[in-house]
Amino acid sequence: MELNKKINDLKTDLIKSTQKLIRIKSVESEPKDGMPFGEGVAQALNCALSIGKKLGFKTKNLDGYVGYVEYGEGEEYIGVLGHLDVVPEGEGWNHPPYSAEIHEGKIYGRGALDDKGPIVAALYGLKAIKDTNLPLKKKVRIIFGTNEETGSKEMKYYLEREKPPVAGFTPDAEYPLIFAEKGILNFNIKKELKEQNSSKFKIQYIKGGQRLNMVPDYCEAGIASKEKDYVIKTLEKFKNKSNYDLTAHIKSDMVVIKSVGVSAHGSTPAVGKNAIMQMLKFIEFLCEENGDISFYEISSFLNEKIGFEVNGENCGIGFEDEDSGKLTLNVGTINVEENNFSMGINIRYPVTYKLEDVINPLKDVLDKGNISIQDIDNKNPLYYPKDHPLIKTLLKVYNDQTGEDRQPIAIGGGTYAKKMPNIVAFGPIFPGKPDLDHQVNEYIEIEDLVMNAKIYANAIYELAKK
Repeated sequence: MELNKKINDLKTDLIKSTQKLIRIKSVESEPKDGMPFGEGVAQALNCALSIGKKLGFKTKNLDGYVGYVEYGEGEEYIGVLGHLDVVPEGEGWNHPPYSAEIHEGKIYGRGALDDKGPIVAALYGLKAIKDTNLPLKKKVRIIFGTNEETGSKEMKYYLEREKPPVAGFTPDAEYPLIFAEKGILNFNIKKELKEQNSSKFKIQYIKGGQRLNMVPDYCEAGIASKEKDYVIKTLEKFKNKSNYDLTAHIKSDMVVIKSVGVSAHGSTPAVGKNAIMQMLKFIEFLCEENGDISFYEISSFLNEKIGFEVNGENCGIGFEDEDSGKLTLNVGTINVEENNFSMGINIRYPVTYKLEDVINPLKDVLDKGNISIQDIDNKNPLYYPKDHPLIKTLLKVYNDQTGEDRQPIAIGGGTYAKKMPNIVAFGPIFPGKPDLDHQVNEYIEIEDLVMNAKIYANAIYELAKK
């Protein structure tokens, strides 16, 4: 209770520090000297370390890749890993995404929940331990990552220079505790299309999506045509049939078609609305009677084998297991120009399956459409037994602090636990609360931010006192 009382005393500073970090647009950008992931990310890292220093902690910046604050003595340390980089904000916010405005007890902004608010909560949890002078047998580090959303390259850099923690957690998932994370498979599917042969129109380009791990909320196609009214009337006919959010406007010699969806995290594609697949449905409809045969073939093939089905069943990979549930599939990006077709796909597969279990049947299906799989990037599943000491310790802290009696869960999202030994994902989203990662109008409730700080303070203490 002493730690929780101290967190209450620190509440105002906790909120202000969270807002300060949210106001920095830390989307990865072009690298600069000492800024391997761009200026915004570097600014966020410097800000976090500055906050840590003002709270009385030692700090270290590893060449702009990663930084940490440290407290305590000893060779071994407990690690808490969070990330300061964020995904692009997208369109349609009710409040500016980098203003950190507070409305109805919620701090709004990109990164509020994923992952700036939670790692600041952990930092203030450590501050509470420091201020109450509780005895620890291990050092504690709050580690600020900078590249979690696009590969976690900074963790490799860290482990080449520092020992891993003996135990710890990353506040970048859900409560009560994550004991298993699905495998994550990213790749592009590609095909060279034949020269277009339609007399009515020519598809000049299709582009959409920002990241493979985001459900795309926007896709655009440029269609050159002497019969622009025909394209627009066909779109209206399709909209009446489908109710998709598609619009058209004339730009020079082209009709520009815009598809608007709803963004969501790539691990939960059913929560979003895929703007790319809406566009492909329209392209198939447009090309069916008077369009180009190659565009019709690939759009109809992918609509049949993928479409809006998010568990891979249509393409032969609808796998599921008891520990982690169903496979998920998200079409994240598309780029089509000069007859070169490329689409980026993100798959989260169950923990009892291997890469070849997924990729081989998928290749068999795509081969039938003369579509190749390229640029494969795979992260194997993560699994901890439920009776592992780390799992048991953190779960007890959660249940003690909340008065609940819950069991650990598996997720489709990938966290630093896959990159750093002896780490599991722990919070920050409470059961029944919305997962707003990668969505517009992302926020963290102040009440939850404070509760996270209390849980993390107690968790750090339980791990570091042994």
